[in-house]
Amino acid sequence: MGSRKKQMADAIKEAKKHVAFAKLNNCPTSPRKMRLVADLVRGEKVEKALNILKFNQKEASGRLETLLLSAIANWQAKNEEASIEEAELFVKEITVDSGSMLKRLRPAPQGRAHRIRKRSNHVTIVVGAKNNTQA
Repeated sequence: MGSRKKQMADAIKEAKKHVAFAKLNNCPTSPRKMRLVADLVRGEKVEKALNILKFNQKEASGRLETLLLSAIANWQAKNEEASIEEAELFVKEITVDSGSMLKRLRPAPQGRAHRIRKRSNHVTIVVGAKNNTQA
């Protein structure tokens, strides 16, 4: 029974070798604005996704471009013998979750106060290889 568990663990480890991820926590942009940019690159090849992010004018695209480059570097560190071009990397998964919220008060008429919620988010990018053969 122990050898079967070891085989399963090896199979999982081999499957994870073709996938790399990067996280960005507490990014001071609202999740709604970040999702607009994240939806543009979901499922795209890495080269095309980098071009989309580079030429997009939204502020969130600069942060996502840096994050995508980090995920590519993480994949390269896992697979030192493989080349990025032959592996055909693509954005397998990208999730944007809401982070902590800074709550501030803004003065309002007649002695009242309105609450301002400064939102932040957490982004996770997963990069995968379409071509799993090792060079």
